[in-house]
Amino acid sequence: MIIDCHTHINYYEDENQPALPGSLENLQREMRRNRVDVAIVLTSYKVNPGRPSTHDAVMATRALSNIFIVAGIRYDGFKKDDLVEIRGFLQEGSVRGLKLYPGYETFYPQDERMRPVFELAGEFDVPVMIHTGDTLNPMGKVKFAHPLHVDEIAVDFPDVKIIICHIGNPWVRDTMEVVYKNKNVYTDISGLVLGDFTDRFEVYMRKQIQEMILYGVEPEKVLYGTDWPISSMESYLRFMEELKIPAQEKKKIMWENAAQLFKLSKENTNLNGNAMPGWLK
Repeated sequence: MIIDCHTHINYYEDENQPALPGSLENLQREMRRNRVDVAIVLTSYKVNPGRPSTHDAVMATRALSNIFIVAGIRYDGFKKDDLVEIRGFLQEGSVRGLKLYPGYETFYPQDERMRPVFELAGEFDVPVMIHTGDTLNPMGKVKFAHPLHVDEIAVDFPDVKIIICHIGNPWVRDTMEVVYKNKNVYTDISGLVLGDFTDRFEVYMRKQIQEMILYGVEPEKVLYGTDWPISSMESYLRFMEELKIPAQEKKKIMWENAAQLFKLSKENTNLNGNAMPGWLK
């Protein structure tokens, strides 16, 4: 069973071209081809034809039982009223988390302006995903995306679950410390590569993740994600197959942790028709 906790339906090649419905159809096709049971789709911090809004993403996936939405929040010009529609989506369960993009936008996650986002996440017990590490856009400013900044907000909001996206790459050891220190902080392994892994980089990143799980971070705190379509689902699955960690720990990473964190249940998830485990109610 596989839950990909970090995907997008953006059309990155040309943001002036409408992403929907084609990008969603491509995602479903890739899920079937790679036997991915559930995908969490993260909307962007900006909205244009190639980057669907949270509203449009929710509407496009309403009839799909194995795709769920995480709402991207824009920092630039953010107002608390911007969360009114998202609150409604949280109440009905069509949005399962919130996402911030420091680095792509010039703010630190502990910025006072973002506190209503964490308060809303705490109210509905949904995770806040935070971009960390390198940025796809060379105009990004990575000092804002260092995983150490997550520590401050984790301490200020101890009841809010926070996901450090991309294991803070290249600051993996700093991510390990923040996750180890804070019981409410998790990390995902998405977006480590553009497209497919090369042999050399795959060996390097596999060693990093194996050391992280075996010596620093409990497997219950790590989630599987790809960052599709930026990263290849097929290449990521090959990467995970070669990861030398116990099978039970890999199972937690591949789907169990995400199922619990995003509250994916038998009642609201099809999982491609696979039988659900007894504890997931």
